Formats: sequence, C-alpha cells, structure tokens
Amino acid sequence: MPRTSTRLTFAVLATGAGVFAMLQSLIAPALPTVQHALHTSQSTATWVMTAYLLSASVFTPILGRVGDLAGKKRTLVAVLVTVLAGCLVAALAPTIGVLIVARVVQGVGGALFPLSFGIIRDEFAPSEVSGSISNLSAVIAAGGGVGMVAAGPIVSALDYRWLFWIPVGVVAVTVLIALRYVPESPNRAEGKVSWLGAGLLSAWLVALLLPLSQAVQWGWGSARVLGLFVAAVLLFALWLRSEARSRTPLIDLRVMRLPAVWTTNTAALLFGAGMYAIWSFLPGFVQTPSSAGYGFGASVTASGLLMLPMLLAMFLSGVLAGRLEPRVGAKALLTSGAALGALACGVLTLWHDEQWQIGVVAALFGLGIGLAYAAMANLVVGSVPPEQTGAATGMNANIRTIGGSIGAALTSVLVTGRLQSSGLPYAAGYTHGWALLAVLMLAASGAALLVPARRTGRTPRAAATSSPAEATPTGATPADAAPAPAPVR
Repeated sequence: MPRTSTRLTFAVLATGAGVFAMLQSLIAPALPTVQHALHTSQSTATWVMTAYLLSASVFTPILGRVGDLAGKKRTLVAVLVTVLAGCLVAALAPTIGVLIVARVVQGVGGALFPLSFGIIRDEFAPSEVSGSISNLSAVIAAGGGVGMVAAGPIVSALDYRWLFWIPVGVVAVTVLIALRYVPESPNRAEGKVSWLGAGLLSAWLVALLLPLSQAVQWGWGSARVLGLFVAAVLLFALWLRSEARSRTPLIDLRVMRLPAVWTTNTAALLFGAGMYAIWSFLPGFVQTPSSAGYGFGASVTASGLLMLPMLLAMFLSGVLAGRLEPRVGAKALLTSGAALGALACGVLTLWHDEQWQIGVVAALFGLGIGLAYAAMANLVVGSVPPEQTGAATGMNANIRTIGGSIGAALTSVLVTGRLQSSGLPYAAGYTHGWALLAVLMLAASGAALLVPARRTGRTPRAAATSSPAEATPTGATPADAAPAPAPVR
C-alpha cells in the first residue's frame, strides 16, 4: 500500500468510529420526542438505548475476533454496511418496535473500534501507530460529545428522524471509500471462531447488563433482576471454563492475564463507570427547573451547549496525547486522565450553582476523557500479539461499557432514591452521586498506577515483527517477557 494513502485510510476509520460513537449519545436527549412521536411509554422508549447497549456489548469482541481471523478490512466493510442498514431502518421506523430492532442492528458498529485499531497497527509505519491510535481515540471520545451537543439543534430544526438520516449519508460515502482505499491487513490469527464461546459471552453480557439498565423500572429486589444476576455469574463461569479448554478461544484468557492488559482493563471498568454516569446525569441536572432548588431549567439545546467545553477538551487532549505518549508514556496519561476526571467530579460535588461552574467541570472532565481514551487503546495495542489486537481492544471497550452500566445504575440509585413531591430528585441525590463518581475515578487512577511501564525502544510494530522464538508461552510480546526491569516513564 502506498504510504501516502494512510491519511485517507485514517479518515475512513475515524469517520466510521466517530459516527458510531455519536449514535451512542445522539438519541438520548431526544427520547422524550421519540416517545411522543411513536405513541409509546417512557419505559418502552428506554429500550431504544438498552437494545443498542446490549447489541454493541455482544458484537464488539466477537466481530473484533472475526476481523483477526477473516480479515479486518472485509469485516470493517461488512460492519459499516450493517450500520448503514440500521440507520436507514431507524430513519423510516413506523413503530417503536421497529426502531428498537434498528438500534440492535446499529449496535453491530461497536466492532468498528477494535477493527480500526487493528488496521492502524497492521498498516501504519511504526512511528505513526501511537499517534494515530491517540487521534482515533480522540475522535471516538469527541463523537460521544458531538451527539450530546448536536441532538437538540437537529431535533429542533428538523426532526428526530434526521438523527439517523444524517448518519445514513455519511456512512454510505465511508463504505465506498473503504472498499477502494482501505487495505486488507496481512496479519491473520489461526483457527476459527469459537461459537460456543461467542454464545456464552453474549449470554453473560446480556444477563449482566440487562438488569443493570432496567433495575430502576423492575426494582433492584425483583425476581427478574436477582435471577439475571445469578445467571450472569453462572454463565460467566461457564464461559471462562469453555475459553480455557478451547483450542481456538474467542478471547485468549492468557492475553487477558498479561499485566498491562488486566490493569488497563481494571482502569477502564472504573473510568467507564464515571464517564457514562456523567454523560447520563449531568444534562438532566442542568435541565432541572430551578424551582427544585438547583438546576437551570435549560432546554435540550442549551444543555448540549453546556457540554460543548467537554467536547472541545476531549478532542484537543486526545490529539495532544499522541504527542505526549512517546515522552511520558501511556501509563502517565491514563493516570492523569483519571485524576482529572476525579478532580472534575470533586469540583462538581462542591460547586454546581452557576452555569460557568458546569462549563469548567465539563472541560476538566473532557481533558481527562481524551487522555484516558488514547492511553487505554495504546496500552492494549502495544501489549498484545498482532493477531489478538481486535479481540483484546474489543474486550477493553466492552469492559468500559460494563463499567458505564454499573456507574449509571449506582448513580441512579442515589439520584432517584428519594424524590420531591414534584417528582424531581433532591439536590442531595445529585451531590452524593457526584461524590461517588469522584471516588470511582480516583480508583481508576490508582488502577492505572499498577500498569507496568513499557520498555523504551520498542513499538507495537517492532514487537509484531519479532521472531517466533521470542514469544513466551503466555502469548506475551518480548517487551512484556523481558526479564530486565523496565524504566519508569
């Protein structure tokens, strides 16, 4: 592939991943509009988000592994076409049931993240890999922010269906460019897809995430919630046993046990808990009428504009991370990103009476997200064998989503546990929620400190091209297996 085409390849990957990230948050502010337009209940409308979450959680690691085996470009194009079909069906959906099905189809796009990281690792020059991963992570992080900011103006000026019509056009063009200009990665894993592992992975993820997302409606002590939690534990144990015994596991558990991988995944779980909870509850806080004793009575559009500092800070810090990583290391960036998130939540706990304070918090949190997203991707990509890139980065994204579900559920308990006579939460509920998120982000920063420092002079491409004799039985790269102590960065 000509070296000059890497920019176009990156543009294709960034567009696809950015659109999927935007679809995650774009519909959330418009749920009341969707509920009214499709004549459904609030509890049914929430399935527009839940179905998307469950689908993405299931397909992200599975299709990441399929890309490792069958070819990343081929899988990428298939995923983009699927997202295009999902957006088209959603734009035309006559009923809430059809819209929910369309969101399940859109969730397949979660695989765009690991596939894109894998293509960058395989196709870009060693000196470009870290910076390109950081830049792509910045686009992914900013995509979620774009959804929050853009939803209100789009719905106000056009219609909620344009939340899907716009992605239809963008993804269609992306598919055509991808077919022509994205190269097929040469690195392929050996074996085949473990469909038993895929089925068990899907089952325990659904059994875990479904009660977390629906517990407020069903009740935390209900038989459905408790039964699904028990099922999740049993299915998880069966999945671990199946993967450990399989000759071609869906997720190589030896790779998941690498020090740099499990510590990064732990930080991702905790960071995701804080990040998704902020995205879920901060807009609602600023939209609360001031008659509740807090809030600003902001419209959907105005609350989106208050999130604009977060969007700008996410993108800028993500791009900056690509330039800082060679100097300070991804570990320092992840630790700093989580610490900035903790600082933002701490400030929000103490000061939230003025709109400018919300803007400052949003900017601080955005800086943390940009740094952490870039660092997590670089740590995982740089620590696993090339043929495991898709599965490993897909699992990292999944773990972040699981953390987000847990964080949103815990925050919901604190915020909605006691309501005023008007049906609005008390200010103390939000304050306790922000304090909890500060603790979770501090814990994420602590987990990041446990990440082993990467040895200097090695790049993901260098590790990928090492001789097979250098590999360890656990599947670690030579950088992980070297007995000499690594310098702290």
